[in-house]
Amino acid sequence: MSENRAQPLLDPAGIDQLREALTSAGYTSAGISDRLGPAATAAVSRGDHRAALRATADRDPLATLIRLFVCGQSEPADVVAAALAPLPLAAAQAAGLVVPHIDGVRRGVDLEPYGDRWWVVADLPAAHTGQPLAADHVLGIGGASTTLAGATIRRPVGRALDLGTGCGVQALQLATHADSVTATDLSPRALRFAATTAALSGQRWDLRAGDLTEPVAGERFDLVVSNPPFVVGPGSISHTYRDSGRPGDAVSADLARSAPTLLTEGGVMQFLANWAHVSGEDWRERVAGWFTGTGCDVWAIQREVSDPLGYARMWLADSGERADPQRMSDWLDWFDAQAIEAVGFGVITVRHSGRADPAIRVEELRQQLADQLGPQIGAWFDRQDWLRARTLRQLLAERYVAAPGLRLRQEASIGEQGWEVDRQLLTLPAGLRWAEETDPFAVALVAGADGQLPMRDQLALLAAAYDTPEAELAEVTAAVLAHLVERGMLLPATLD
Repeated sequence: MSENRAQPLLDPAGIDQLREALTSAGYTSAGISDRLGPAATAAVSRGDHRAALRATADRDPLATLIRLFVCGQSEPADVVAAALAPLPLAAAQAAGLVVPHIDGVRRGVDLEPYGDRWWVVADLPAAHTGQPLAADHVLGIGGASTTLAGATIRRPVGRALDLGTGCGVQALQLATHADSVTATDLSPRALRFAATTAALSGQRWDLRAGDLTEPVAGERFDLVVSNPPFVVGPGSISHTYRDSGRPGDAVSADLARSAPTLLTEGGVMQFLANWAHVSGEDWRERVAGWFTGTGCDVWAIQREVSDPLGYARMWLADSGERADPQRMSDWLDWFDAQAIEAVGFGVITVRHSGRADPAIRVEELRQQLADQLGPQIGAWFDRQDWLRARTLRQLLAERYVAAPGLRLRQEASIGEQGWEVDRQLLTLPAGLRWAEETDPFAVALVAGADGQLPMRDQLALLAAAYDTPEAELAEVTAAVLAHLVERGMLLPATLD
């Protein structure tokens, strides 16, 4: 086990003083929103700080902190000292929280409220400095970290692990429902930021240095989350936050293969991943192949797809790197050499079931979601358990109800006999918002699912309507039932 040597940017007394300053000023997500108002808050998220600067002209402590850390302004040293009190300005400068500037003091780090009781400390984005990111740059709260946090199943667990913690965003959330949190990172700088985030937010984590699973070899956890350096490329490392040093999508495959040795029985791993779409290969089979022989149930969801040119442009811009036609050409040539036509991005959830025939689903979910993904993923695994626990006879003995708000949408075209239905779709307006093309049999099955009759009684009516023996219709019904239940369109009346 790697020794925990990560120390916060401030000593314990300084952490307490900084927390007191932030709390007393009301420097929280709600405090900032209330001070700026909805319009200015929305404008800040788009990079427009004009209204925010007007709303903070008074220079009280909260206004100063907003101008300093949110708007990126240089403020007079005495005003900043008053806003950070009781933390001495000299201590804040020594820790790198703020730095001297020609006309006062500027922020040296990204100090961002995360909700109303936590603060996250990280490096400043390239857009805020106008300079390329350093090789050991530590990301703050961003789109990827928010995606993973929203996709995580939030149920009470014993031991939780955050692989590649960065500044500690995932670990903060894990501590709300885990008895203990272990967090690892290859970067010493990231571990210092994570230690600061934890201390400032009043949490204690077991921080360990090392590459991915190496610091926890031989240990098992009930929940593992990871936002790893998943960028697909030739295997070179220019920035530790995005480059694993493994070629292609090997880092995602490595994480997948580690699940059985990392997880307790029934334990869950959730991680963000990129995967290659290789010419002549089904990307679904590629991802599913990572889990062959693991004995793990898997739900891998592709949320986005990018072509090679757009992908390379995005990541070069993300790090603030200057235009380098040769570097772009080398990356694209590598894609061509590997026959990679596109790169997918998504969320993978793995559960250590130990079964010889685990459920493995790899599919696209590109639609806009109304709700966070985590509760939906947890419910999907619950429904898998429910289905697995029942024989065909038991499935037909159950009563079912249509999901709340389930709709039937029909598309028709005009013909000689009037309107003719071309296809029918069952759609969920909430949750995962599935839209499934279906047939008249499934439509009839759902229509009769009012929670009153067991499915075997519905089956008898359907057999008569379709002039088909019940025994022949039973297996078809079970397959349709299982799919509709898995999708959450038809729910067992007895499922909690």
